[in-house]
Amino acid sequence: VGKTMENQETYADKKQIKFIEELKKKNLKVTKIIDEDLVFYGIQAPKEVFERYRYLLKVSDACNWSSDQNIVLLDFSLCPEVLRDLMKMKVFEAKFCLHEVIIFTGPVLPVAWLVHISAHPTCSHWAHCVSLWFGVLQQFTSNVTVAPFSTFPSKFHSNRFLFCRKEVCESDTVMCPLCDKRCKVWILSETCTYAKSVLFTNNGTMLPSATLFLEFWKRYRASYVCEWKVSDWSEEEEELILQIVNNVDCEPQKYKHSYLRSTVVLICVTIMILVIIGLTHALVVFRVFAAVFLAEGSWEFLSTHSNSGAMMLGALFHYVVIIVMKRKTRSFAETEKSFTIKMFTFQFFTYFSSLFYVAFFLGRINGHPGGYVRIAGIWRLEECHPSGCLTDLFIQMAIIMVLKQTISNVFEFIGPWFSRWLKRRRTKKLQRKCGHCYHKDDTLDSVSELCECCKLRDWLNNYHLNDVDSFSLFNEFLEMVIQFSFTTIFVAAFPLAPLLALLNNIIEIRLDAIKMVTLERRLVPKKTNDIGVWIDVLEAIGVLAVIANGLVIGVSSDFIPRQVYRYLYGPCANGNATDTDCMVGYINNTLSLAYANDQDIHNEFSASQMVTPSGMNVSYCSYKDYRSDEDYSLTPQFWLISAVRFAFVILFEHVLVICKFIAAWFIPSAPMEVKNDRLFDKLNRLKEELK
Repeated sequence: VGKTMENQETYADKKQIKFIEELKKKNLKVTKIIDEDLVFYGIQAPKEVFERYRYLLKVSDACNWSSDQNIVLLDFSLCPEVLRDLMKMKVFEAKFCLHEVIIFTGPVLPVAWLVHISAHPTCSHWAHCVSLWFGVLQQFTSNVTVAPFSTFPSKFHSNRFLFCRKEVCESDTVMCPLCDKRCKVWILSETCTYAKSVLFTNNGTMLPSATLFLEFWKRYRASYVCEWKVSDWSEEEEELILQIVNNVDCEPQKYKHSYLRSTVVLICVTIMILVIIGLTHALVVFRVFAAVFLAEGSWEFLSTHSNSGAMMLGALFHYVVIIVMKRKTRSFAETEKSFTIKMFTFQFFTYFSSLFYVAFFLGRINGHPGGYVRIAGIWRLEECHPSGCLTDLFIQMAIIMVLKQTISNVFEFIGPWFSRWLKRRRTKKLQRKCGHCYHKDDTLDSVSELCECCKLRDWLNNYHLNDVDSFSLFNEFLEMVIQFSFTTIFVAAFPLAPLLALLNNIIEIRLDAIKMVTLERRLVPKKTNDIGVWIDVLEAIGVLAVIANGLVIGVSSDFIPRQVYRYLYGPCANGNATDTDCMVGYINNTLSLAYANDQDIHNEFSASQMVTPSGMNVSYCSYKDYRSDEDYSLTPQFWLISAVRFAFVILFEHVLVICKFIAAWFIPSAPMEVKNDRLFDKLNRLKEELK
């Protein structure tokens, strides 16, 4: 699409004419239609070029022929690099391929019909890369359909934790202040509501569901690839075919590798990761200052719940950082051909660096009463939520995941829809005066030949759609992979992640189909037989999920301390049968005492802080740790629990990795009927060549 001659400068005018003449020299048919302020050039290749391309593809990989490959050939013949430079010089305004024209014979609306076929991965309307995108999204949605039932706490009413909850809900234990100055002592029973909801109670969270998803996806992919006849397809080989068809005397571009360039890229990636880690530290500082600000504020409710407020503000701040870093990292990676791993690395650290801090460091590096760790010796590091560190992780993941999915879907669909609505207002005049080839319901009588007026209408409709580029599908894959990370990493602490992903995907798969068909221009079709490096990224996430969940269960949760108390310190430690539950007294066992008459404690907490909500002055308070009441040194029970935690994590990860490899070996990567179909296809092809 270019500007009309009256609006063009002389230099741009000459460039445009020269480029069109070069296309005509390649025997490309050029159709020119002028609108009021635009001139359209419709490009079509001659039949003999398509036949040559079809023959070489048949010799190469025996793939089925489709109109998509005509578009690939034509796009390559347009010299994309030259045309891109001309578009930057404003010689041409846009380049796009047209959506397929469909004849509708029934009462089905065009949009509904196109949405139906686009959501089916085997639909030939789409390029293979788009079809595989819908396929992997559908497979992932099917996987998370079962996951919520296996990860949701199924032992909610189990007697196993009944006495622990009773100890919390009926306790009058006075707990130490969670912050300086306005924070006062509080009663353990205030966390009764959280004690009734045990986050990690289901062994189903230990199943390597990520491995099952990947193995079943490989089977589905093999089925699609076999149906498309692209099992032996090679990207390099097809590129050579395109070059030969376009120029018989072409010279292929040789492979090159620069160690200097690789070193520079590695340094840049490292610097960006360090910046993101620095932002994580900034988030920690932000939460500390937010807690102090809320605690010293004039609102009684906020000062009482300053830690919870700081945690939620921190989650919102983290989401803002995610939005900002998504913008920055894209501009860095745009100049790189292999930007997939770089972009995912940036996004992963942006999303999960703060969550790793909350899961494994929050509340464990803040010290103890009389010896708290402080920023600049003034501001005390925040502690975990009164009900435990996993509650912080649960709430932060819930806020980030809900905001990300809701806001992303709204802007991802509303933005293109509003843009198309504005552009269509300008074309109403054309639509009223033209329509010889269309019915009132926008269906076509025939797709063989359109009159110039209706052809212009069709081109204008495609022109006014939103532009697409190489990032359009890449961003969809990146969003799905990040969501996959949320549903696997830390799922032991946030078992609602698969349920939220399921609800999101049910909506998103339809919105994406509508957006690609009715709101965006058609992507240049790309043939492929897999999802490329994304499968390696998913495999890496699966391994990381095993490690992270092992650490959450073994280090962050109370799973190990409960077992140690049950068999070594509780009422059943001697092996004698008793009438009491083996977990009675566990809560008190996890608490240590801090006395106000101690000089360090006296300097740490003021007299006004040692007043209970009922107005009673106390001389001591409790805090969650295994420390001596005399000198605050760590007790032997702490070191025993630490050793058991370490042993559990090692054992857990080894067992799950073994299960992962067993599942990968047990489930064939391709169904037997697919392998047999490929075998007979190759046999028939060889027999055909002999004839």
